[in-house]
Amino acid sequence: MGLIQSVLFDLDGTLLDTAPTLGFALNVVLSEQQRMKLPLEQIRPWVSFGARALVRQGFQIEEDHPKLEVWRQRFLTVYAEHIAQDTQLFPGMADVLNTLEKRGIPWGIVTNKPAYLTQPLLENLGLNVRSHCLVSGDTLPYSKPHPAPLLQACQWLNCSPQNSVYIGDALRDIEAGQRAGMSTVVALYGYLSATDKPWEWGASAMVEQPLALLNWMDSVNG
Repeated sequence: MGLIQSVLFDLDGTLLDTAPTLGFALNVVLSEQQRMKLPLEQIRPWVSFGARALVRQGFQIEEDHPKLEVWRQRFLTVYAEHIAQDTQLFPGMADVLNTLEKRGIPWGIVTNKPAYLTQPLLENLGLNVRSHCLVSGDTLPYSKPHPAPLLQACQWLNCSPQNSVYIGDALRDIEAGQRAGMSTVVALYGYLSATDKPWEWGASAMVEQPLALLNWMDSVNG
C-alpha cells in the first residue's frame, strides 16, 4: 500500500445521500399504479443496485414482468425531474472534501449512474467544479466491478492506482478497486443491506462515517 495521493468516491451511498430523492421517485410511480407508498428506510438498502432493482423491489415483481421496463423508464423520468431534491452530502463529507482540497489531494467520482443523471446532479450541488474527474456508468464500455472506470479516473488524475483509494458502499466497488490495484474503503454508513458482509470483502479499511476516512489516510500516510 503506497501513500494516498488521490481519492475516488462512489456516488450514491458514499459521497451523496441520494436515497430520499430516489425514494420519492419510486413512490410517485407506485402511487400512479395504485400501490402503497414505501417508507424510505425500506427503500434505502435497494439504492445501490440501481433503477431496475429499485422498481423490481418496490413493485415486488420478477425480471420478466411485462411492465418492468415501462415503470423503470417512468421512475427515471421522475427522478431526473427532481434530481437534487433532498439529496445532499453525507454528514461530515463536506469537511472531508474541504480537507482534501486544503491538502492538495485531488478527488474524483466513479459511479455506475449514467452521465445524463450524474452531471446535472453534480452541477446542481456545485460539485462539478470541485471534482477533478467524473467517470459515469456509460463513460466507458465497462462499468464496475470492472476496473476500467477506476483506471481511467487515475489516468485523468495523473496518479497511479497504487497511490489512490476508492471508497464505496457495495461489493462491486471494492472488487473494482482491488482489480485496479488500489486501496479500498467500505462506507459502512451507505446503503448496505442486511445480507451484506463487508468484513468478508477484503477491503483495506471500513469506516462508520466519512470523517473516519481522513483518520485512516493519516494512519497510512504517516
